[in-house]
Amino acid sequence: MSNIWKTKPLGAYEADMKKSELKRVLGKWSLTAIGIGAIIGGGIFVLTGTGAYYHAGPALALSFVVAGIACIFAALCYAEFAALLPVEGSAYAYAYGTVGEVFAWLIGWGLVLEYAMGSMTVAVSWSGYFNKFLKIINVELPYYLTNDLTTAKQYAIAHGLTEPSFAFNLPAFIIVLIVTAILVKGTKEAAGANNMIVILKTSVVVFVIVVGALFINMDNLSPFIPDEKMIIQSDGKMGPAYGFNGIIAGAAAVFFAYIGFDAVSTQAAEAKNPRKDIPFAIITSLLVCTALYILMSLVLTGMMNYKDFGTIPDALTAPVAIAFEKATGMDWAVILITVAATIGLISVLLVMMLGQSRIFLGMAKDGLLPGMFKEIHPVRKTPYKNTILLGLIVATVAALTPISTLVHMCSFGTLFAFTMVCFAVWLLRVKKPELKRGFKTPMLPVVASLGILINIYLIINLEATAIYMAIGWLALGLLIYFLYGKRNSVLNSGGYDEFIEK
Repeated sequence: MSNIWKTKPLGAYEADMKKSELKRVLGKWSLTAIGIGAIIGGGIFVLTGTGAYYHAGPALALSFVVAGIACIFAALCYAEFAALLPVEGSAYAYAYGTVGEVFAWLIGWGLVLEYAMGSMTVAVSWSGYFNKFLKIINVELPYYLTNDLTTAKQYAIAHGLTEPSFAFNLPAFIIVLIVTAILVKGTKEAAGANNMIVILKTSVVVFVIVVGALFINMDNLSPFIPDEKMIIQSDGKMGPAYGFNGIIAGAAAVFFAYIGFDAVSTQAAEAKNPRKDIPFAIITSLLVCTALYILMSLVLTGMMNYKDFGTIPDALTAPVAIAFEKATGMDWAVILITVAATIGLISVLLVMMLGQSRIFLGMAKDGLLPGMFKEIHPVRKTPYKNTILLGLIVATVAALTPISTLVHMCSFGTLFAFTMVCFAVWLLRVKKPELKRGFKTPMLPVVASLGILINIYLIINLEATAIYMAIGWLALGLLIYFLYGKRNSVLNSGGYDEFIEK
């Protein structure tokens, strides 16, 4: 059993970088755009409504502050690792070089949960905004082709219709296949499309903040922290909301919105100057987006009372458009916001699936996943087989599955990975202080300790159902590791012995 604690020699990472078939085409601003592209999306266009109504009320801005602080600690640790080990795989690769193979596998498996669930959630959210856009132009798809079966049956009952025997979220299925095709074509093309989308949706977010601020009703922001009380939560069960605990629960729920900077680190093998550009992109994208989240949540809860998000149709699925519509009456602006959200969520989906495929690539190179996951297209230079397989799985599940606790499960995977990165960078600083680091986390013992404690605290405040399901996912991962990964590990079969220091 002792070999499961072995670490991958750092020299092996250097060798991987030298022989990598991936093209180094991403500069610091493209990497920053990738981070912003992932962060600005589900958080602003979807989670603001649910976070305010189910958890924090107007104090949702404080939830974003808490989540942002937790992310800052993790981001600083990520930046040091990314500058030291600029390879694909993100937190998985970092753990493999420091705390051991079994921990690396668990983190990688947790990242699979994070990105897969995140991609499915975004795909379904995109479908909701796309359908709203179609209604604006007087086109309406049958409800059983825009929802999963469970949701379609609920819709039929609510509207006095015959319950369908079949339902399939066609828009969610199609958009995942389109994004998959873009990713297979090439990273440079995907980054170019992402850059244009990021400029569009960031401009619209700034527009909403600036114009929406003119329509804030201060009565909606009072009391800023509502008294704690029991309300019916999104899973249909009674649960506590508002007050201090509501702020913390809101921070845990919206943590899903911050995984963009983690996606930046998965692109290290395709960065032109990863030791400098990856830390820059991680920290810059996080700071920019945290500021936008705080301002947007203040504007939205100022334009519309947080209690109304749960009573006005579509307010929970399209909160920005609905709040702007109710407060300003600007129909043209609502159309603009809906279009921007519809297009903007595509870039979130693109970045999540891009990051997922690179994590698969890193794990397959180490023998922990089958060899097909590391095969690179001879012309496109992309891991096309694992990208296509991932796309088919995400598309199918998103089209057939109701999304309820998936956001919380995604947050669990993220928080788990962040906790391990804070621990691993600290451990490596103690074990190998002599290593040349392109970026050093300031006050590491303090930063890492706070990152670990805050992330664990937020995990505890996630929905209990999501925690149990996520733990079950990790248990399944351990089973797969001992049945396949451990037996086929390059490290445990002596494949990296030449890099071990004598």
